[in-house]
Amino acid sequence: MTVPADIHPTAVVHPGTVLGDGVRVLEHAVVGKQPTLSPRSTAKREPLPPTVIGAGTVVSSGAIVFAGSTIGERVILGDQSCVRERVTIGDDVVVGRGTLVENDTTIGAMTRIQADAYITAYSTLEEHVFVAPCVVTTNDNFMGRTERRLELLAGPTIRRGARVGGGAVLCPGVEIGEEAFVGAGAVVTKDVPSRVVVVGSPARVLRDVPDEELLQPSA
Repeated sequence: MTVPADIHPTAVVHPGTVLGDGVRVLEHAVVGKQPTLSPRSTAKREPLPPTVIGAGTVVSSGAIVFAGSTIGERVILGDQSCVRERVTIGDDVVVGRGTLVENDTTIGAMTRIQADAYITAYSTLEEHVFVAPCVVTTNDNFMGRTERRLELLAGPTIRRGARVGGGAVLCPGVEIGEEAFVGAGAVVTKDVPSRVVVVGSPARVLRDVPDEELLQPSA
């Protein structure tokens, strides 16, 4: 049985947008928005395909989803969250209130990103990742200086089942290993091995992740 999308009268859904069965677009949300780029922006400028929103997904009040992004099924995009262009989000993901997911990012199924996190462009989050409130990710070691930076822009890669605590900062290009745990407030400047807990600034290994916290306990 087909369930039509429910679009609030104050929401804006741009032409061409594909909405799956039972999608809800709530008050003042915007779906399919085209980006407006500065003349100095390094972002790609090719035409964008329509936004695709999977069945059962909720685009909450004031949320914005840009053109060229694909959102999976049963996703919750929280109030005032923003998903930029060329983002792919898997099924059953939660993007918390006020979180910004920048362009060219991939987020795997069952991942949870809590309120006010910043997921920078060119990031990869695999399945079952947990990102706590106010986490900051970065992708530019040169902070806007020199043309060389354009070849080296890279957000973090957060592997399956990894968890990142509140207020942590992930530096450009770092990899957080599978099932790793980044403590609250840590500043991660280098790759984190799988299944370890790191804390501090700069982050250092404290101990292994207990077996009972793993998605798949050690054999």
